Formats: sequence, structure tokens, C-alpha cells
Amino acid sequence: MTHRAPAFLPLTVDAAARLRAERLLQQAWATDHAAGECWTALLAGCGSAARVGLAPQLRRLSEATSEHVGSRWWFAEGAGHRRRVASAQENLEDAIADGDGQEFALAFVGYDHAMASAVVAVRQRV
Repeated sequence: MTHRAPAFLPLTVDAAARLRAERLLQQAWATDHAAGECWTALLAGCGSAARVGLAPQLRRLSEATSEHVGSRWWFAEGAGHRRRVASAQENLEDAIADGDGQEFALAFVGYDHAMASAVVAVRQRV
């Protein structure tokens, strides 16, 4: 895997790398890659598979996060973080459906922050 700087998930990739959470890190990189392809499709005005493929990848990243933080924490003390991630993911999916590149970029900033905050928050409780 090429080690370029993440364009869409820098906070999440950094948090996963610092915690040595390999599965989460792999999913974060895969999601970042899918986001780049989706971004390109949005800018080009295409209705390509890249636009459709990002939503399932976001769900895989959420699942990897849930596994990393533990489902007990994710659905109890971390429920606020889980709701923030879900809301940010919904904003992203809306931006993709609207074909709005600016909305997509802003929504991804919120998603990255929500995801990284959840990963870091569970680490702080240990």
C-alpha cells in the first residue's frame, strides 16, 4: 500500500495509527481511497460506481470502529459519539445523492472529526 497523506480522513487515520489498530487503520485507508474516487466523480459530474461505493465503505469503517472501541462502549457510554458518526455519515450520503462537491467536502470534515473523536475517546477512558 502506498503511504500518501490521507486526504479525507487525516484525523481518523492518525488516531488509528497511533493506537496501532490495524483493522481500523486498513478500513480508514480504504474509506479514504473510496472518498477520493467519489470526490473525483462528483467534480466530474459523473454518476459512477464510485459515488455508489462510498456508502458501504463508510459502513465498514463504522463497523471496524465499533469492533475497536467495543460494542458495549459504542452503545452505552459512547452512544453520543456513535450518533455523531451516524449523523455525519447521513450528511455525507445526502451530499453524494445531491452531487454537491462542496457539501461533500464539508460533510467529510465533520465525519472525520466525529470518527476520530470516538476512537480517541474510548482510549482516554482506559
